[in-house]
Amino acid sequence: MAQVPQHTQYDVVIVGGAIMGASTAWFLMDNPDFNGRVLVVERDPTYSQCSTAHTNSCMRQQFSTELNVRISQFAADFVKNIRTYMGGDERVPELGIRSFGYMYLADTDAFADTLRRNIKVQHAAGAATKLMTPDEIKAAYPFYNVDDIVLGSINTVDEGYWDGAAVFDWWRRQSRERGVEYIENEVVAMTRDGSGTRIDSVTLASGEVVACGHVVNASGPRAARTAQMAGIDVPVEPRRRYSWVFKAEQPLDRDLPLTIDPSGVHVRENGGGTYQAGAHSDIDPAVDYSDFAMDHGIWENHVWPVIATRIPQFEAIKVTSEWAGHYAMNTFDHNAITGPHPEVGNFVFLNGFSGHGLQQSPAMGRGTAEWLTYGEYRSLDLTPFAYDRLATGRPILEQAVI
Repeated sequence: MAQVPQHTQYDVVIVGGAIMGASTAWFLMDNPDFNGRVLVVERDPTYSQCSTAHTNSCMRQQFSTELNVRISQFAADFVKNIRTYMGGDERVPELGIRSFGYMYLADTDAFADTLRRNIKVQHAAGAATKLMTPDEIKAAYPFYNVDDIVLGSINTVDEGYWDGAAVFDWWRRQSRERGVEYIENEVVAMTRDGSGTRIDSVTLASGEVVACGHVVNASGPRAARTAQMAGIDVPVEPRRRYSWVFKAEQPLDRDLPLTIDPSGVHVRENGGGTYQAGAHSDIDPAVDYSDFAMDHGIWENHVWPVIATRIPQFEAIKVTSEWAGHYAMNTFDHNAITGPHPEVGNFVFLNGFSGHGLQQSPAMGRGTAEWLTYGEYRSLDLTPFAYDRLATGRPILEQAVI
């Protein structure tokens, strides 16, 4: 049953209450210079089908652009110091990062050269990435088959699993306590003013018309639908991504890094003798917002053969759970789209994270809250992710997209 908002006007209306909407709401209320009223409209408060619920909950600093590296570095700092960031609230758990690292495996000289270029960017930003020869990989991780590998890249500092669900929960909990209003409802229309340069109001599925100072599009894979209500196009679409958790008959004797095989399949430590693998189909079309169907042939015909070849101990395994989730794929350049629309100035993007949204949520929520409060970014400058790069054809060339 839809919930009715308490007021008819809000300074900020956030469309979507998953990780990006929750982060933005929390950082707004944590900023002493912001004193506005915030409404978060979420169509499914169980979050059962959102990208946040289907993530593998890992973070990495192995990107090819400095800004993406620094975004993840802030995420690591936030997670490791979450209680301090949350005002010393003793109810907030102390969290950490299980830093088993990401292991990129290159099987061609060209891919190896990409890793060599990327590490220069990462080192310049302070990341602890190191390159490994096949012999070095085999010595550190004897379970790998590296016969076809030219070079590896790994960082075991602040790179690995973290409890994204706990951060998400506490952002929502503290935000509500500080005055953010969350409602179960759906934005179904938006009205521009006479000049067409701002959104005057949003209309809810239950019929209410809510005036707004700013609208934040934090609707994940549904970003294009939300933008269309404002008469704006954004190149974000849902792409299916498959995950499997499996138990090994012979567990590995040490942590398995999140291993990105040259095939594109990835597999990581999950704890307790279990592991998690992920992949997508060779043909990767946009799907319906409600399409979470599994393709069981991918596991049998592609994923299991790949991981059993790469890690022979994984020849005897048993799948214990599986699911399909959606990437909010920015088809322009696989990077975030943030900040205001250049013509409809109070419509703010927080979209297109293309699979690395969870780890980017602390920095993106903080930056969006800064822009909403001050009209500018005051910590990390997120302007390279602005919408206008789409119109001018200036993609951000990030080489490390999984």
